[in-house]
Amino acid sequence: MRVHLLCIGERMPDWVARGLAEYQKRLAPWVPLVLHEIRGPRGGSDTPEQAKGREAEALLAALPREAWVIALDGRGEPWSSERLAERLAAWRMGGRDVYLVVGGANGLHDKVLQRTQARWSLGPLTLPHMLVRVIVAEQLYRAASMLAGHPYHRGS
Repeated sequence: MRVHLLCIGERMPDWVARGLAEYQKRLAPWVPLVLHEIRGPRGGSDTPEQAKGREAEALLAALPREAWVIALDGRGEPWSSERLAERLAAWRMGGRDVYLVVGGANGLHDKVLQRTQARWSLGPLTLPHMLVRVIVAEQLYRAASMLAGHPYHRGS
């Protein structure tokens, strides 16, 4: 089982690339994290809804039929680190690859949300989409380390 981070947008700033690479390296013994970048629409005359529609087509085309799909969505359910660890354990038991989907600046189109098995909110803050990559990678590492009995997580 692998976790895939499927994101709209490419060309991460160096600090994001370094942060993501660090957590990918740390996660490797427990669960591989694979980044897939999808080019966002380049049409400057698109409305936000048109841009989301074009992004949806690209995201849906990149999702394998058998994938377990989780949307990173502000309207989703906030998961504690402990809850994410429970989810990660269940995903491992299921044996299917998991795709965590991050939309563009306008969010995810309903077509993408309908394809998901769950929606995960990182909280009420609006976060830069590039930063979400590092936050998700760190939280996956935290969850995996909890499952492995590693002392990284020292939560309450």
